[in-house]
Amino acid sequence: MSIKKNLFFKGVVLSAVVSTSLYATNGDTLIGVGAKTRAMGGAGIAFSHGAESTLVNPALITQVKETEISFGGTIFMPTIKTQIDPNSAGKKIKSDADLSIIPEVAIVSQIKPNIYIGVGMYGTAGMGVDFRGNSALFDMETTLQLMQFAVPIAYKYNNFSIGISPILQYGSLDVNYKMGTNTIGYGQKQDFGYGFSIGATYDFNNGFMVGAVYKSKIKMEYPKVLTTAATPFVAGVTDTLEQPAEIGVGISYRYNNHSIALDYKKIKWGSAKGYKDFKWSDQNVIAFGYQYAQDNWALRAGYNHAKSPIKTGANPAIDMFNLLGFPATAKNHFTFGGSYEFSKNFSTDVTVVYSPKAKTSANLGGMMGMTKVYNEHSELGVTVQFNYKF
Repeated sequence: MSIKKNLFFKGVVLSAVVSTSLYATNGDTLIGVGAKTRAMGGAGIAFSHGAESTLVNPALITQVKETEISFGGTIFMPTIKTQIDPNSAGKKIKSDADLSIIPEVAIVSQIKPNIYIGVGMYGTAGMGVDFRGNSALFDMETTLQLMQFAVPIAYKYNNFSIGISPILQYGSLDVNYKMGTNTIGYGQKQDFGYGFSIGATYDFNNGFMVGAVYKSKIKMEYPKVLTTAATPFVAGVTDTLEQPAEIGVGISYRYNNHSIALDYKKIKWGSAKGYKDFKWSDQNVIAFGYQYAQDNWALRAGYNHAKSPIKTGANPAIDMFNLLGFPATAKNHFTFGGSYEFSKNFSTDVTVVYSPKAKTSANLGGMMGMTKVYNEHSELGVTVQFNYKF
């Protein structure tokens, strides 16, 4: 087999590893979990959002004054269009994976004067791209679903809080594509992986709060999914896919009815197995949020920015399948939301996240007769959440 064909099939396999649909994300990671966090652009390392802080910074559950339950979900509607010249004859083809539901639930309670415990379960990434029926795009269909279950415990001493949370991650991966009349794929496989997060906050009691958090990498194995897709074309491919480690810091300030929060975090794609093979690079994320709260209602707005971890130009096969199978090219997210308290015990949150159209292309250099790949996508998500305190 020629070098170009070998690169082509390697690109198929590697793209399948990381192919998920985009949940208004930094890479394949949600910009924030929970309605309030998402409404403030994902900022929440040093700003409490109640029970939903379980997966953001475990130290922040010490800010919950009563037992609190939050539950809801996000309706996510991406629009992804791809074109490969000359295969697509100048036509951008839309992925049919354009609607999904992301669930979320969390509970936090104070069990002793200085000790707090919580439970949180959130969809953190998932869905896929679906180009079945489009031979110009190799009928590619990929599905990667990730959900995390966390049990944070936190201790508060005066103005200082520290928390740690073991994390159980569920993952499901399926890979299918066609080369000519041959369908290549092993079927859907699932796995559980384990990790942890640790965080700390300090409240200066003058409106300012600072925080820091570290989230470990989580190793996942999907037996035979990737090796089957590779055989007999590529040697050395494994079935390991590692969700990357994250490290972040944040600051917030509250003054009367106004609050602002600013976070910085680094997502270490460049050292995560699977992603680093696909030449992803580390991602620097900036999240900013504003809240105005009065009586029984609040309004929020935010902005999230991060360059795409995908860098084109190094390998035509990898470029093509990054943009075909996983166009993680979003840079900017604009977020809006609000809350309303129906009573002292019950409230609801609604959030809208919008990422404007991002356009990306890469030269394929005549690989298998193909000259260029184009991709464009935009994202819209609506989150509804209910909260109960007792």
